[in-house]
Amino acid sequence: MKFSKLWLEEWVNTGLNTEALAEQITMAGLEVDGVEPAAGDFTQVVVGEVVECGQHPDADKLQVTKVNVGGDELLDIVCGAPNCRQGLKVVVAVVGAVLPGDFKIKKAKLRGQASHGMLCSYSEIGIDLDSSGIIELPADAPIGTCIREYLQLNDDIIEIDLTPNRADCLSIAGVAREVGVLNQQDVNWPEIPAVTATIDDSVNIHLAAPDACPRYLGRVVKNIDVSAPTPLWMQEKLRRSGIRSIDAVVDITNFVLLEWGQPMHAFDLATLEGDIQVRMAESGETLTLLDGNEVTLQPDTLVIADNKQAIAMAGIFGGEATGVTEQTRDVLLECAFFNPLSITGRARHYGLHTDSSHRFERGVDYQLQHKVMERATALLLDICGGEAGSVVEAVAEEQLPKANTVSLRHATLNSLIGIEIAGEQVSDMLTRLGLAVTTTAEGWQVQVPSYRFDISIEEDLIEEVARIYGYNNIPDQAPVAGLTMSQHSEAKLPLNRIKDALVDLGYQEAITYSFVDPKHQTLMFPEVNTMVLPHPISADMSEMRVSLWPGLIQAAVYNQNRQQPRLRLFEQGLTFIPDESAENGVRQTPVLAGLIMGSVVGEHWGMAEKVVDFYDIKGDVESLLGLTGQPLEFSVTRANISALHPGQSAALVYQGREVGTLGAVHPSLLRKLGLKSQAYVFEVELGPLTQRFVPQAGSVSRFPANRRDLALVVEQNVAAGDILDLVRKVGGSQLVGLNLFDVYQGQGISDGKKSLALSLILQDAHRTLEEKEIADTVTRIVTALSDEFDASLRD
Repeated sequence: MKFSKLWLEEWVNTGLNTEALAEQITMAGLEVDGVEPAAGDFTQVVVGEVVECGQHPDADKLQVTKVNVGGDELLDIVCGAPNCRQGLKVVVAVVGAVLPGDFKIKKAKLRGQASHGMLCSYSEIGIDLDSSGIIELPADAPIGTCIREYLQLNDDIIEIDLTPNRADCLSIAGVAREVGVLNQQDVNWPEIPAVTATIDDSVNIHLAAPDACPRYLGRVVKNIDVSAPTPLWMQEKLRRSGIRSIDAVVDITNFVLLEWGQPMHAFDLATLEGDIQVRMAESGETLTLLDGNEVTLQPDTLVIADNKQAIAMAGIFGGEATGVTEQTRDVLLECAFFNPLSITGRARHYGLHTDSSHRFERGVDYQLQHKVMERATALLLDICGGEAGSVVEAVAEEQLPKANTVSLRHATLNSLIGIEIAGEQVSDMLTRLGLAVTTTAEGWQVQVPSYRFDISIEEDLIEEVARIYGYNNIPDQAPVAGLTMSQHSEAKLPLNRIKDALVDLGYQEAITYSFVDPKHQTLMFPEVNTMVLPHPISADMSEMRVSLWPGLIQAAVYNQNRQQPRLRLFEQGLTFIPDESAENGVRQTPVLAGLIMGSVVGEHWGMAEKVVDFYDIKGDVESLLGLTGQPLEFSVTRANISALHPGQSAALVYQGREVGTLGAVHPSLLRKLGLKSQAYVFEVELGPLTQRFVPQAGSVSRFPANRRDLALVVEQNVAAGDILDLVRKVGGSQLVGLNLFDVYQGQGISDGKKSLALSLILQDAHRTLEEKEIADTVTRIVTALSDEFDASLRD
């Protein structure tokens, strides 16, 4: 919004210069976007009168004039403006004048005729205003007066950028109220007496959509002179607010809009058919707007109509058929309150944005309409003449907004702002803002005025006090906070550490929905009961997941379809299993899941391409188990899992309980799930995975260690892990190292058998082990393996 500083000072004169005023209102929340002078920089430009005006003897488009500027002699000035004529009061740059752009006026000859000055247009004195000729001043303009003083051009135009909640400041009245409060000055509110009706003419108004338009005022004014010129003072106020002067009637409605923030419209009474109807548009109904464009109205658009057709888009744009023209003699002035929600977005839908829609979308004062109607009527009668009828009002009181009553506690105010503000000062601030304030034991009870839609809770009032008090006046205080050591257990492995380990292995974290496609979930887990949502987002998101695999697989499919065949994805989240014994009938388990597919490493000149297999996913899981410091507490066993390949699936067991699964997705499911290549997955409960073994310090043995290698022949179906577990058990404390370093099948090994090569590191912390002790330990181990697994030493 733009406004003139001089116009504002008519309402409240603070004595501040433009820079200080701009800083003040910016800090109060009305951000100043820019400041520009009302006119260019010029000197020696005065009011003159064209005494004589004749045709130039040697140029068809030039005229030779004699101009009176108040001196002893008339000035000879050659002018090419088409509107130059005898008796016209004009703006004259005399010899010696300097116009914007450092253009100096000198004596000259134009086609042989002397010219001692220049008759100026608006652009020539630095005013951005379209004009077809020189400036025409009122007949009573005093000759010889400096034009800068006469037009009050020592003024600045201030543009402010308001947030949507501050529609009350989209007017001079609103800005003046704010400035008055900031400077503790009273506002010079203009007296607006009621205009006495002198004719009986009126129109009937019907509210067919009272929820969208609860109040509509109309007034007939007859026998006006539309050709009457708009007063120069009004033209200048409009210009400095960014609005072009059109004709007196339109200028008056625009002036009132700027003055009070209330949009108005004038209809040509002769073009109206019957009563005024405020209704919603009919489907397919069309309207030709004032700019000549025809629009097809949507049923959710509020319109003003007569008995025949829509004549205006309510609160947005008037219609061409009922617009005021040069032939208009009688008008109907309208002034209404429209519910903001009935206007919001409608203008943008039609590719429009008007001063009217801008204000109605944000909310106007629902008690302002009578005052504005009287103000506009008085201006119209004063400028255009005519006779006014009585104001006709249609109102649905129950649909009008209700004034808010908000409580403000003094203790809360001081606590949130951080300083102590005197109660009397707070009361004065709120009162000057137009709020009705009642003092209570705890603070204040505030009745919010009709023009403040944005105040509804206590924090809104605190914000008002803070900005009026001045944010710059609140002292800077560094926050003081006591530092305390965080409470955490060293035995608790942080989840982020686990995620970092997966990222180091090349994984990317995924986040998928907890709702999954029941078809995919049933394919993978046909035996598991699931939770079906009563009101799902969509049919393919209607079940709660019992595993993170369906979401990860769909993410993999999405990536595969976009030419990403090599994937490493992991996700941490909850699974949901129906369980009557659990709280709310559902068992929610935090788990960590992952998926790999494609090649082990990306394409590389120094490495052969190798496709991932079961042992790659198993190795990644074992890397995570290593973070716990107790990987031997976990064991991997064969498992039969419906979603996984029967020969490439395993369960992860911790303290005798299955806590995870891993393996290859079942080949029969790949195509059904949309996968183009084999995928390997794992899922582990977070509880056991985040339990970390805390190392205990111990002495390092000073005595030599001894290595013994064993090559054992066992049945093909004997798990190497079971062999290692038994060796650890029998080896006791002297066995400090154990490793399976070779598995062999082939020549020299019977069918159905395999050879396992183990390395044993034996050491004592207090003495050197003798050879006999070492041999006895190895013998016990071999005997135990023979008894338990029918193992024998390889020849």
